[in-house]
Amino acid sequence: MFNISSLLAIVLSFSMCSPKNTTPIENKIEKTVQKVIPEGQVSSVFASGCFWCVEAVFESVEGVSEAVSGYSGGSAETANYSAIGSGKTGHAEAVEVFYDPTVVSYETLLKVFFGSQDPTTLNQQGPDRGTQYRSTIFYKNEAEKLAAEKYIAQLTKNKVFNGPITTTLEPLVKFYDAEDYHQDYEARNPNQPYVRGVSVPRLNRFKAKFPELLKKGK
Repeated sequence: MFNISSLLAIVLSFSMCSPKNTTPIENKIEKTVQKVIPEGQVSSVFASGCFWCVEAVFESVEGVSEAVSGYSGGSAETANYSAIGSGKTGHAEAVEVFYDPTVVSYETLLKVFFGSQDPTTLNQQGPDRGTQYRSTIFYKNEAEKLAAEKYIAQLTKNKVFNGPITTTLEPLVKFYDAEDYHQDYEARNPNQPYVRGVSVPRLNRFKAKFPELLKKGK
């Protein structure tokens, strides 16, 4: 006899942030994302599970103008939704976050990053499993790397999480924008099963935890 938890698990298994749920037509959509970033803004790249979820979290933060879903960690040849699903391309589903450093600091983005996920689950976030869903900070320079190392050491010292942090620090070689239909996916597909069952609850947990970091009206 199935209980509610079992039923939810079955539903989510058919609605994971995974290429196997993408239609052939969607997979053929070309990447034509046009990023219009205000002058004076910078960007950083983070990965912590399904990029639909991560994008929505960062876009709710004051000082962030845009978060673009994409892929990082692998080659251009395999930087597409179908290929990365194998977990063998080296890519992680990642998000490039564009922000105003005079409004929100990189250290605050690290707070957002770790505060909106479980960084102790190796190659897994929620129902999504595989190296493409790993928790990773793709650092652009030594300053970002040192800041991330310092923040992880602080979290570890304070025993913020129940287990060891498995987040990796990887140098950013290249960020590849994901296909158009992935951009702002949560906002544009509020009734999609995965969005309703996983993405929105994750965003709401973050909002409840850090209301002081949110944009007005968010």
